[in-house]
Amino acid sequence: MKENSKKVLGEKRRELILSWLQSEGSPLTGSELSKRTNVSRQIIVQDISLLKARNEPIIATSQGYVYMQKKHEQPLFQRLIVCQHKPEQTVDELNLLVDHGVVVKDVIVEHPVYGELTASIMVRTRKEVAEFLNKVKETNASFLSQLTEGIHLHTIEADSPAKLDDACQALEEAGFLVEN
Repeated sequence: MKENSKKVLGEKRRELILSWLQSEGSPLTGSELSKRTNVSRQIIVQDISLLKARNEPIIATSQGYVYMQKKHEQPLFQRLIVCQHKPEQTVDELNLLVDHGVVVKDVIVEHPVYGELTASIMVRTRKEVAEFLNKVKETNASFLSQLTEGIHLHTIEADSPAKLDDACQALEEAGFLVEN
């Protein structure tokens, strides 16, 4: 009987977590979800894994968990770009992109041992850029691009090709874009 009630409670908790992620306008951290549900952060990580296994489009970003739903029906355009700069120029690169109405979805590097390494960034505003960079600083983490002498790729997304073009032009003028 206890095992069955645990399963029911777990399922109700996952439904609640899913509901919060779907309705929230910003990422929710594992710690926040842990507080809301009164369980450990590890249980939340496990719940998120179970929801992902059910093909729920949840991604973990540096700001927390995000449910990847289409917020509007306007088509989004994506582009993969190659950049190179020093670690201290990351703030300028990311702010330049978001200032042009572009979402920076991820960073990708080609590692000689591990192959392609991809990390979700999902920043769309200067505030999100600042939060991302603060988290890097607080955790004493390194940028993936430091593994590849500053060379890295970003998947960028916008609601028009013109925004992507303008952002790439600005990156080129700043000396961050690597020519094809």
